[in-house]
Amino acid sequence: MNPPIMNPPRVKIFSGTSTLNLATEIVHQFGKELGKATIQKFSDGEFQPVFNESIRGDYVFLVQSTSAPSDNLMELLMMIDAARRASAGYITAVIPYFGFARQDRKDKPRVSIASKLVANLLTTAGANRIMTMDLHAPQIQGFFDIPVDHLDSSAIFIPYIENLQIPNLTFASPDVGSTNRVREVASYFGADMVICDKQRKRANEVASMTVIGDVRDKDLVLIDDICDTAGTLTKSAAMLMDKGARSVRAFCTHPVLSGKAYENIANSVLSELVVCDTIPLKEKVDKIKVVSTAELFAIAIRNTFENRSINQLFIHSKLKEKLNLQG
Repeated sequence: MNPPIMNPPRVKIFSGTSTLNLATEIVHQFGKELGKATIQKFSDGEFQPVFNESIRGDYVFLVQSTSAPSDNLMELLMMIDAARRASAGYITAVIPYFGFARQDRKDKPRVSIASKLVANLLTTAGANRIMTMDLHAPQIQGFFDIPVDHLDSSAIFIPYIENLQIPNLTFASPDVGSTNRVREVASYFGADMVICDKQRKRANEVASMTVIGDVRDKDLVLIDDICDTAGTLTKSAAMLMDKGARSVRAFCTHPVLSGKAYENIANSVLSELVVCDTIPLKEKVDKIKVVSTAELFAIAIRNTFENRSINQLFIHSKLKEKLNLQG
């Protein structure tokens, strides 16, 4: 009796509806075609993901940001469930923007810890691995009992900043919560850092702000993970200019850009706002520049499939390499 034929697992990358352009660019960088899948929609608002090709035994990567989360998260969960029921060998949810990440703790009585709930839902649906970028709270990785690849947008932003050749470069954190993120980038450049300390009345509304550090005659680079209404960002930029800064530009990973965000940015003192393509833009504003995350995700997907390290994709690896070259 002949032994059973063992076909090697294949990589197949599929996209949900929220990040179709990004997924198309990822598969281009990877050297494959996007997997064949459709989202059937019904008149009552229900939808049904369908894989239009066999994925039995394959390494399946499902690309879907969960911005505007109600539909996009449900769509991703149903795609994971469909892949599991179609006997996929290994399922990785590639979530460039992880929605509900700002609800990572009980900051007041009787509220949900929604990011933990989402982690449970993704695992229960059948995901074997999560790949995401710049979680609002890095400790969310601990909400999962499956592996999490937490990519860092600094690997994209650093070359952009280097090409600008800014003379009096100083980095600024728009709030205390972003200090660790900003400190790492400032350390890479050997630059100073300042902090904009804010107090809120309520969500999306800043009551007061103060600057910790000297910004006079400096060219400031603000770094944050999320730009939502752009209120904090534009107020921080205005305050830094009032304190004597020569210029202010901002780098934010996830362009949520809700409410009057586009108007706020267009009318702000910012030289430019550089964002990633983890969430597609709804409007075109001259000050907003988009950089691609496709190559970063493509490398991470390839290395994950080949069981290779993704350490070189992180800023601490770049800093170590830079120090070794200088030494």
